[in-house]
Amino acid sequence: MSDRGAPVDPDMLRRERAKARELRQSQWWKRRIGDGMCYYCRRRVGHRALTMDHLVPLGRGGRSTRGNVVPACKECNTNKKALVPVEWQAYLDRLHESSID
Repeated sequence: MSDRGAPVDPDMLRRERAKARELRQSQWWKRRIGDGMCYYCRRRVGHRALTMDHLVPLGRGGRSTRGNVVPACKECNTNKKALVPVEWQAYLDRLHESSID
């Protein structure tokens, strides 16, 4: 996996983005988004409002594979940016702590 500051090969990014486009057309992905629920916040936003998010972002060395993509609402996908799962969880924990105070 690439370091946060290390550049990722542009050819690899192009290939992985093409794989993601193919995956979005698959029956597997259509079943995955069928319930319209965001993987992160668990809100039902409808299947048309879901985006494909890479748990480990492409820019951080992630791949466009079934095990690395999840349906996410636009808000969660935008907020997650290029965080890896452990960083995203820390972000959510901080949000939860601040809402309790």
